[in-house]
Amino acid sequence: MSTKLVNPAGLYDGAPVGMSQAKVDLESRFVFVSGQVDWDRDSRVRHATLEGQAEGAIEHLVTVLNEAGSSLDNVLQLRVYVRGELADGMSRLVPVLARHFGAVRPALTGIGVASLASSDTLIEIEALAKLPKQA
Repeated sequence: MSTKLVNPAGLYDGAPVGMSQAKVDLESRFVFVSGQVDWDRDSRVRHATLEGQAEGAIEHLVTVLNEAGSSLDNVLQLRVYVRGELADGMSRLVPVLARHFGAVRPALTGIGVASLASSDTLIEIEALAKLPKQA
C-alpha cells in the first residue's frame, strides 16, 4: 500500500502521540482526516463557544485537505463529536455545517460524547474525502 502522511506546519504536531492530521491512500485516493479541533499549535482551544470551535475545526479541516490535494468539495463523510447531549447543540451547529457543507452534502454522523481531548474542547470533526480526479 502506498500512502502519504499529511501534517501541515501550522497545526498541532501529532508526532509525539503517533498520529498524523491525515493519511492519504494513493491507490484508492481516499484522504482519511483525523479529528480536527479548535486548537492552536500549543494544544490550546482558541474559541469558547460551540459555534466558534466548529468554525475553527472546519478551518483546520480545510488546511489539512488543501495540503493533501483535496478540498471540502471532495468530502464524502463527516463524523462530528460534540461534548454532551448532541441535541442540545444542534441549533447552534447546523447553521455552521450548512454554510460549509450545504452544497456538498456528505454523509454525516453526529455523536454526543462525555469528553474530548481536553476539558475545554467542545467539538471534534473527522472526515473522509477523496482526491479529485487526475487531469
